[in-house]
Amino acid sequence: MDLDEYAKKRNFLSTDEPVDYPATRDDKSKDLNPGLAFVVQKHFATHLHYDFRLELDGVLKSWAVPKGPSVNPIEKRLAVMVEDHPLEYKDFQGFISEGNYGAGEVLIWDKGTYDALGANEKNKSMEIIRDGLVKGHITFILKGSKLKGEFALIRLKKSDPKNWLLVKKRDEFADSKDILS
Repeated sequence: MDLDEYAKKRNFLSTDEPVDYPATRDDKSKDLNPGLAFVVQKHFATHLHYDFRLELDGVLKSWAVPKGPSVNPIEKRLAVMVEDHPLEYKDFQGFISEGNYGAGEVLIWDKGTYDALGANEKNKSMEIIRDGLVKGHITFILKGSKLKGEFALIRLKKSDPKNWLLVKKRDEFADSKDILS
C-alpha cells in the first residue's frame, strides 16, 4: 500500500503524527499478533468526527465517520474513505498543530483487534478484506473495549466512491444506547 497521499498532506517538522518507517519494522512481532489491529480516534478538527481505521497489508485503511460509530443496527453511519495511514498511527494521540492537515486534538476512543467474518487466521482475514474493499462490502468482527461483534462497511453505489456506510450487525453486542455520550 502506498502512503504517498498521507505524506503529501503533512509537514512532519511541525506535527507529531507518525512517519512510516517500514524498513525498521519488526515483521516477526506482527506474526505474534492474534488479529489485525483496529483503532477509532476521536478527532477534534474543524468539525468533531471519528476516524475508523483497519489494519491491512501493513497500513491502516481509514474512514472519517462524522457522527461516530454506533452499536445500534438501525443507525447507518456515513464513513468517508480517506488516505491510508501508517500502521504506527494506531497508537497516535496528541495535538496536530494549526496550519497542518487535520489540525486539532486526536484521542484514541477505542482500539483492539478484528477478523474478517468467516476467517480463522490473519492471512485469510486480509484476503477477505482485500476482496471486500474491491467489491464494496466488508464484514468483520471487532474485539475492542467499546466496539464488539459484527460490523460491516458498505460502499454507497450511487454516490462518491469514497462514501461508505458503517453498520452494526444484529448480535449479542448490539444495543440501542448511545455509546458516544
